[in-house]
Amino acid sequence: MKTLSVKKVNDSAITSAEQIPTIFDIEQIPFHQIDCINWKDYPYHPDVKFRIAHTGNAILLHYCITEQSVRATAPEDNGRVWEDSCAEFFVQPGTDNQYYNFECNCAGTLLIEYGKPGNREHAPLETVGQVTRWASLGRTPFEERLGECSWQLALRIPISAFFHHSLTSLDGMR
Repeated sequence: MKTLSVKKVNDSAITSAEQIPTIFDIEQIPFHQIDCINWKDYPYHPDVKFRIAHTGNAILLHYCITEQSVRATAPEDNGRVWEDSCAEFFVQPGTDNQYYNFECNCAGTLLIEYGKPGNREHAPLETVGQVTRWASLGRTPFEERLGECSWQLALRIPISAFFHHSLTSLDGMR
């Protein structure tokens, strides 16, 4: 298992998710390559790197992805974003073997689930709406675009998005 330390940054300068890449540049938050494939039946492997930080009350993510084609057809949050070009963030804040999955397509449409594989609960739409998002390809759904495409995604996930937990701070968490 890989381990990385997540730097704390000041939240006062962030008024939109679009600012996250610039803040990460200023704070010298490094990129991490996602270089493993977990599904042998799906060997396709886009070039994916990400950066992560926290503010004490939110997790900040920035993805940079290059792939052979892109699409974003899921029209609304908590929809079938896994059928689109998407990025996922899994996190387990408790010790109960259940986890949160934040899955966002390249147009910023987001699905949040909590639970175990095969038994996960969707977050209420009000909770999903608390996650601010920026997508370099815009926020409007679109059909498949063929040919190599690079896109970026930034998310600000407040601790209130962890709808099965009562988190007060991310400081000191593992």
